[in-house]
Amino acid sequence: MKVRSSLRSLARKPGAVVVRRGGRVRVVNRVNPRFTGRQG
Repeated sequence: MKVRSSLRSLARKPGAVVVRRGGRVRVVNRVNPRFTGRQG
């Protein structure tokens, strides 16, 4: 997982879903888990 200041590039990847969990913004990608990230 990447901790990033901006998740926009990760959110544009195919299979990406933007999710809010526990006050953090996450991008979860089941198609390619390499592009999963967290913000905050």
